[in-house]
Amino acid sequence: MRKLAKPTEQEISEGPQTVSFQIANGNARQRCILQTKFPTKVQAQKYLLANWTIIEKMARDVLATRTFEDGDIKLVMI
Repeated sequence: MRKLAKPTEQEISEGPQTVSFQIANGNARQRCILQTKFPTKVQAQKYLLANWTIIEKMARDVLATRTFEDGDIKLVMI
């Protein structure tokens, strides 16, 4: 198994990374943003892919209740 690269100086100064994705909403697409605790974008993306079914369900639940702001569904990793 490969080791993940250490965060760069820029990534450390930027802090936790966010990952954007879209889900289908009828004929439209809904933008979603996942705030993670990971220091690198690669780690954040791997987390999204590894937990896609759970994260997608959470985003669809928010979409169904219409409890999102500014047109984006914002999810936060705990």
